[in-house]
Amino acid sequence: MRPVTAERLAIGNRTSVYRAGLADGRAVVVKLYAAATRRNAVTEAAAIRAAACAVPTARVLAAGRVKGTDLTALISEDLGRLTLGAAVRNGQITSDHALRDVGRLLGRLHSAPVAPRTPRRPFFEDVTSLRHRDAGAIGRIAPALEVLSEAPALERLVWCHGDVHFDNVVIAGPGTTRHLIDFTDATPGPREADVAQALVMAHAVSVRGRFTVTGSYPLALDGTRLMAWCVFHTARCHATAPPGEERSRWTRRLAELAHEHPRFFHTPRTVRSPR
Repeated sequence: MRPVTAERLAIGNRTSVYRAGLADGRAVVVKLYAAATRRNAVTEAAAIRAAACAVPTARVLAAGRVKGTDLTALISEDLGRLTLGAAVRNGQITSDHALRDVGRLLGRLHSAPVAPRTPRRPFFEDVTSLRHRDAGAIGRIAPALEVLSEAPALERLVWCHGDVHFDNVVIAGPGTTRHLIDFTDATPGPREADVAQALVMAHAVSVRGRFTVTGSYPLALDGTRLMAWCVFHTARCHATAPPGEERSRWTRRLAELAHEHPRFFHTPRTVRSPR
């Protein structure tokens, strides 16, 4: 069925997202992937279908190549416009309430089965990307990277969403159910990586913020690895932030982490001149 209306929701280097109204009154969300990121479309569809057995999310209605183009489309049901972020901003719920919601959702997502041989994005790709954007960052957070490189031999991988923040949680349906959306960056990985990413994006890395999220998260977490991931995600956000206020904000957050958790940072020694 052809759309009769279209609204652009987001546009980026890898994907563009639209809300389309159909002639029968239904609305769907259409995500278009460029040719270079076709693998992401396949991974996202697989992640959503795997996650659907454990956590509420938008149903995938169709996925495949767009005829006559080099684009790949992922079409899902439209859950509406009320996100957890909007609910916090308009005073419907508190930030602490939203953080607890995130902890519960991640706990449910991380219980979803990961099929054998599901492709995993190698950690070195993320490190390489950080090095390209900020060569000095690797040296500054070397102790954190060392912790992350020493993954337990039998570490159980879970479906990591990869971009959990308040506006990627939609409130819809009976009992104002919380739904996770936007699995573009989903990949099997360690649970600490996903929880840390959510903490960083919510600016909840403080002791209070961590306890608010982990208090509603039902699975065991390694505290050292969780903080090392917080350092890595913050450094990556700093490296990708545009110059100006946003970059300054991430600079401050990175400095706060270095002050509170110096063990994860490399501090050059001051060489004193002989008297």
